[in-house]
Amino acid sequence: MKDFLYNFLIGFIIGASGIAPGVSGGAFAVMFGIYERLTYAIANIFKEFKKQALYFLPIALGAAFGFLSLTRLMGHLFQNYQVQVKYLFIGLMLGTLPSVRKQANKHGFRPVYLIAFFTTLTLAVLLYILNETAGPGAVVEPDFFLLAISGAILGIGTLTPGISAAFIMMYLGTYQPIIDAVPVFDIPVLLPVGIGFAVSVAAFAKLVTLLFKKAYGYTYYGILGFVLGSIVLIFHGFMLKIEYILGILLLAAGCAASYLLSRFEKAD
Repeated sequence: MKDFLYNFLIGFIIGASGIAPGVSGGAFAVMFGIYERLTYAIANIFKEFKKQALYFLPIALGAAFGFLSLTRLMGHLFQNYQVQVKYLFIGLMLGTLPSVRKQANKHGFRPVYLIAFFTTLTLAVLLYILNETAGPGAVVEPDFFLLAISGAILGIGTLTPGISAAFIMMYLGTYQPIIDAVPVFDIPVLLPVGIGFAVSVAAFAKLVTLLFKKAYGYTYYGILGFVLGSIVLIFHGFMLKIEYILGILLLAAGCAASYLLSRFEKAD
């Protein structure tokens, strides 16, 4: 029961972060130590199916619950309490850094791995600069193809730590229509999104699994660069205002909570 609750909470955080602009669900999968196993399970879905399904069922339920229950709330919070929400997510990621470092060095550390780390960190910064300079696109009335493309982007963003699919969908003009479709289960919108998501996740998971197998250290440090880049880029600065003080308190609370969660996993 403890394992089920732990995995459900992780899934909930991943699902909630997946709909937050600037935040990556994949980053939290890395932070909580399930990224490698997740991509392997997706890439080899029929291998040890029962064992993998039992492990990921509570994570999937938590992610679905987090995504569906917080879709409208997250939009409201980001519109009115963006500083506090971003600080909370930063805290959640920072608290797991000790366990992430150990996971990255599972097969030993070589200084050359830092090349991959700084390359992806730089790429994350460049993507952020492009996001800032391009600006969001207008909301459109998306067709089946554009919705499928958006689903594929959502899938890649879910499995690529540090890349926010929400930002990209905003530029395409499909973010708001998809967000509006979720609470009312608008099938004509959600079906093509689901198809694009499933295809991209399956293909990308194969690639990541191959990279882990052939070059674990380079791959993990490359992913870590994306993750740390996302932490730096969603940092909102600091000012002596009430929202920033509350943000710092939420950062500390999120950091403590995620650290305890990661310790709980190790104890089990």
